[in-house]
This record gives sequence, C-alpha cells and structure tokens, in this order.
Amino acid sequence: MKLDRELFLYVVFGAFTFFVNIITYFIFENLLGINYLISNILAWFFSVLFAYVTNRIWVFESKSTEILKEMSLFFGGRIFSGAVDTALMYLFIDVLVIGDLISKIVVQVIVIVLNYIFSKLIVFKD
Repeated sequence: MKLDRELFLYVVFGAFTFFVNIITYFIFENLLGINYLISNILAWFFSVLFAYVTNRIWVFESKSTEILKEMSLFFGGRIFSGAVDTALMYLFIDVLVIGDLISKIVVQVIVIVLNYIFSKLIVFKD
C-alpha cells in the first residue's frame, strides 16, 4: 500500500509541479516576452525547486541525513530531464511546427514519467 500512496502523492504533487511549470512558462514567455527556450529553462528551474521539497517531504518521505547528496542527485536527474524537455520543445516547435502550449503539455507528461523513475530508483531509494 505504500507504493499506492506514493504514486498517488507523486501524481498529485506532479500535477502541482506541472502547473508551476506551465504558469511560470506562460508568465515569462507571454507576459514578459522572453524567448520560449529561456522561458522554458526558467519554468524548469522553479518547478524543480518546488518538486524537490514536495518529493522529499511528502512523496518519498525521505529520512536521509545526506541532504546535499540527495539534493545533488535530484537536481542532476532534473538537469537531464530538463535537457530532454528543452530539446523536445525545440523539436516540437521549430522542427515539427507544433504550437508552443500543446508542445509544452506533451513534453511535460514525458518529463514527469522520467522524473518519477529517476527519483524512485536513484534519489529516494529505500
């Protein structure tokens, strides 16, 4: 049952992280007029900060005393998925000419799955 609870909380906080990412992207790109790739990187940064706190405290209930190591692994995994995120955004928008908001939503689903696998198997493993 721990896995059921963990997956449920990951989905819930993943949804919140998704909204943090989408909203910050929208603010930077549409309201502030910042290039979509830079806006995407900024949105990634803010969503990763939010995700680390929620994943550590509520999803995986980490008791690790090696917080710097754990945080480094978490951010390292997110740097990888952030690179995937940015590359896919470029592919979808500039190469495939798909709208930026639709591209952002599709890419975020892919990134959320990658992040769970990395967090579960490497960062917050029991």
